[in-house]
Amino acid sequence: QVQLVESGGGLVQAGGSLRLSCAASGRTFSSFAMAWFRQVPRKEREFVAFVSGGGITYYADFVKDRFTISRDNAKNTVWLQMNGLRADDTAVYYCAARTSSGRYDDSSSYNSWGQGTQVTVSS
Repeated sequence: QVQLVESGGGLVQAGGSLRLSCAASGRTFSSFAMAWFRQVPRKEREFVAFVSGGGITYYADFVKDRFTISRDNAKNTVWLQMNGLRADDTAVYYCAARTSSGRYDDSSSYNSWGQGTQVTVSS
């Protein structure tokens, strides 16, 4: 497992941008696939974006062309650049890590999670 700490959430107007960061502990960060999920009250956690250790990315359809996931293995950090934010992007955003295989959008395949960071988009 790896310890994850998210930052960068906050309040932004619709159409604005935020950049979330996720700092990971440990010396084997490059061996972890990383992802961002989000959750709103009374709903299941939903997949947002994925990046493999080698930089392959996948996105949920609802964030394509608006959000970009990236990582720097030397800095043990993954980012989620969010542009064109909408009110329905309001959620707690979680960073997740895994070394196992499985569907990249399946939250149960991830065994390390951050504490979450709140993103609120006002309309």
